[in-house]
Amino acid sequence: MPHPLIDTAALAAALSGDDAERRPLLLDCSFDLADPGAGERSYQQGHLPGAHYLHLDHDLADHTPPADGRLRGRHPLPTREAFAATLGRLGVTPATAVVAYDRQDAIFAARAWWMLHWLGHRDVAVLDGGLPAWVALGGALSQHMPRPQAAGPYPVAASLVPAVDAGALQAALGRVRLIDARAAERFRGDAEPLDPVAGHIPGALNRPFKHNLDEHGRFLGPGALRAAFEPLLGGRSGSEVVHQCGSGVTACHNLLAMEAAGLTGSVLYPGSWSEWCADPSRPVARG
Repeated sequence: MPHPLIDTAALAAALSGDDAERRPLLLDCSFDLADPGAGERSYQQGHLPGAHYLHLDHDLADHTPPADGRLRGRHPLPTREAFAATLGRLGVTPATAVVAYDRQDAIFAARAWWMLHWLGHRDVAVLDGGLPAWVALGGALSQHMPRPQAAGPYPVAASLVPAVDAGALQAALGRVRLIDARAAERFRGDAEPLDPVAGHIPGALNRPFKHNLDEHGRFLGPGALRAAFEPLLGGRSGSEVVHQCGSGVTACHNLLAMEAAGLTGSVLYPGSWSEWCADPSRPVARG
């Protein structure tokens, strides 16, 4: 896959290019778990010119109650067809270059990046440093709401990224390397502000996603990321690594960081801890 990150200077150059058809389509994915309307309000107050807004709860997740009544996590994936329709309404086609960004350390932009690859879309990157980095470079913000150049539903292709469900993961415990992106106190079970059970999946290792960033909110360089992740892999390849978090969002941040480090092919558990702990028959570890 192409490199998952683009810096502000490269994005500014791409947006100012003479070929309008090759200018990237921008997706503002800003969100606040404590205030689900905050991201859209901040988008309305100022966004990168031409950017469209994607809402975590409405566009990057599907909260329709499942027919079997089983909780699929706090941010279950929409169907691929539903997400394809969302992208089509925004004018995304297989030939469209896409750049996702947010105001929250790329947490939600990374989710959009993974989901576009999940539909089979290759040309997508995350703006390194997000909106704050754009502003720091002197980039302008806009309050204009762009009118989408709608296309038909995105033609769903084979996924470029693997995922695993709860049953398959439980059967594979001990054979795969499981990396949990939550903060250390949540991983240990000292505190759990979001889910009904504290702790983690047995055998998981903790890599808080914020450790992927420098003091400016930009991703560490490939060498630093590789040096941080390789000890967690225990000699395993990327395809033997499963990422999870609380609800399948910040796990994408670790997955993106591994891709940026050249440690490719790792797997997402979309339901993550919020799905896992909803079934009392599944094992729980603490400490």
